[in-house]
Parts: sequence; structure tokens; C-alpha cells
Amino acid sequence: MMTQHKEQPEEKNKTVGYGLGPVETVLSVDEVERQAARLAAEGPSREQLNELANEQPLLTIDGLKAGYGKMVVLHDFSLQVGAGQSLCLIGPNGAGKSTALHSIYGFTTISGGSIKIHDKDITRLSPNQKLKHAGIAYILQDASIFPDMTVEENMIMGGYLMNKQSQALEAAEKVLSKYPRLAERRNQNAGVLSGGERRLLEISRALIMEPEVLLVDEPSIGLEPRFIEMVFEILDDLQHNEGKTIIMVEQNAKKGLEFADIGYVLVSGQLAMADSGDGLLENPEVGRLFLGG
Repeated sequence: MMTQHKEQPEEKNKTVGYGLGPVETVLSVDEVERQAARLAAEGPSREQLNELANEQPLLTIDGLKAGYGKMVVLHDFSLQVGAGQSLCLIGPNGAGKSTALHSIYGFTTISGGSIKIHDKDITRLSPNQKLKHAGIAYILQDASIFPDMTVEENMIMGGYLMNKQSQALEAAEKVLSKYPRLAERRNQNAGVLSGGERRLLEISRALIMEPEVLLVDEPSIGLEPRFIEMVFEILDDLQHNEGKTIIMVEQNAKKGLEFADIGYVLVSGQLAMADSGDGLLENPEVGRLFLGG
């Protein structure tokens, strides 16, 4: 006697990829790339970018072509951000988000276009020159503290371009007075700090040279939720109470856009969309492709 197998109901097609919603709603990585490329072909105008920067851009990138060695990552990339504004770059892996930050700071090979701050061309300046003369500081996504040095010694290293060590000491004291959590641990090795305290140290050290622009690469990466909130509160204070201009890349696109005044979507090294942070959060295309539904 043959056993009849009961037919199972046909399952819906399920794919995995970007997004945070139910798996049925998530697009495959290839599909995200294909649909995002369509958005890139349309792209925002420079007039739109200027309007988002309140028509008074502090830092301007125009038609940038940049990458590493002979590999070009950014193609005709433009950006505008005003003084005291925050801008978040989102997009698929490999879209060129971190490369945009690297290019601003002088870590890439630039073969076309320009980068200006206060209408001064800084395209070819070295990272040290960007920090000392253009007021741009970079906060790396990778752990960059010196674990065998004390918190205070790490802070002083942030002033390595100052003419005298006494200047670095004075600047470190000023920043430590703002963050008692670090001041209490000033004589402890940085290696004993929690993940959130290490990120606070990295941000604090970047403030020693009193930069005008902060480039922040993945501020929440590897942190527990409570420390993520702490880091974004610190960045919010630096923007709104100290007038810092912040350009960031953030893996949690929703969190980054909630924080930022301006949001850019990068795809395949090109600027696909630009709007206010809230505008991108409310955009159904952005939600479907990058925010999980």
C-alpha cells in the first residue's frame, strides 16, 4: 500500500539581503543594487544640494573622481554641507561612503574634481594639513586608541601637530573637563575602558586641535545600544552647542538619518538621492531598499 504524501502549501519566495523587516519583505542584495542604480541615474542637482546646505555651504565637493591607486571608487561625486549642519551618507556596502570621508581627509588618490572649505581649495592637502590648516578631523571606525597608554596620554596624542607639548596638555585638560567620565580615568591605561568609553576617547582626542569639521566613520559599530545612545548624544552636543559640522557614515541607516540634518544615498560611487534626514526616512523607496520595509 502506497503512502500518499500530503502536499504542503506553496511557500512564498523568500530572499535575504539588506533590511530589518520580515524576510518576505527583504530584497536580495543584487536587487537592491539594481534598483538603487536606477536611482543613481536620476541623481539630485547641484541646486538641490545647495538648497539643503541652506545655500551657504561650508564644505563643498564638486565632481570628485577618487579611489585607491588605479581603482576609481567615486565618480563625479558632489557634496555640500553648511556650517553647524550634520550630513549622513548611507547606501549598500561598497557604494563609496567611507571613500568619500577618506577623500575629504586626504587618504585617496584624486584624479578629478575639487574639495573646498570656506571657498579655499584643499583637494591636494595631506591629512596633517587638513587637520592643522583646514580644521578637519577624522574619527576612524576601527579602534584607534593606544591601549598601553593612559587616557591622558591618548588625549595628548591628539595634539601631535601642535608646536609645543604644553599646548597639547592645555587642550587635553580643556576637553577632559567637558567629559568627567574620561577625566576620572585619566591615569588608567586606555585598554581597560569599555567600548563606549573608548569611542568617547576617540571623539575627545579628535577635539584637541579644535576642528571645525568632524568626519565620523561608523560611530555605532560594535557598541551596545546604551553606548550608541551616549555617542549620538555627544555628537548632538558637538553640533548644536559647539557648532561643529559633522559628516558621517553610519551602518544603522535609520539611526544616522534620524540624527542628521541632511541625508545622501550613495550607489556605485555616485550620489543617487539627497534630502533632509527626515525626508529620506519618509521616502518609501529609501525605506524599501535601505531601511527594511
